[in-house]
Amino acid sequence: MLVVVVADTHIPRRAKGLPEGLAPYFESADLILHAGDLLVEDVLYELEAYAPVRAVKGNVDGWDVRLPETLEFEVGGISVAMIHDAGPKKGRRGRMRRRFPGARVVVFGHSHIPWLEDSDGLMLLNPGSPTDRRRQPEHTFALLRVEDGEARAEILSL
Repeated sequence: MLVVVVADTHIPRRAKGLPEGLAPYFESADLILHAGDLLVEDVLYELEAYAPVRAVKGNVDGWDVRLPETLEFEVGGISVAMIHDAGPKKGRRGRMRRRFPGARVVVFGHSHIPWLEDSDGLMLLNPGSPTDRRRQPEHTFALLRVEDGEARAEILSL
C-alpha cells in the first residue's frame, strides 16, 4: 500500500495550489495523509480527487475546516496516528508513545521540518511542507509504504 504524506500546505497563503510535481505520486497513492495547516477545505477536495484522504486540523486552519485534532486508524494492518503539533524535538518520542501507545507510525507536521525516525517499534514522520519550506533547503513530502505488516518511509524533495 502506498501512502503519500503531506503537511503544512498553507494554501492559498503560501501557494496558489498543490505543486504539480506531487500529481504522479497522488495518482498512484492508495491513501493520502495531510497532517494539518491546509487553511481551506478545498485542499481536501483536490486531494480526494486522487485517493481517499485522512487529515487532522492544524493550528492555522480556518473555522470552516472541520477536522479532528488527532486521528488513529489502521493502514495495511499497522496502527497509524496523526497529530499536527508533536511538540519540541526534545522528548517527542516519549510524548508520542504515551499519547498514542498502540501506534506503529505517528505522522505530524507544524514545524515544516522533515523528520523521519524509526526505532524501537515507533516511526515518527514529519513530511515537511511541499509549499512552504521556511528555513529548509527544499520543499518536501513523504511516502509511506506498508507491505506484509511492515512500514517503510522516505522523505522526498520537490
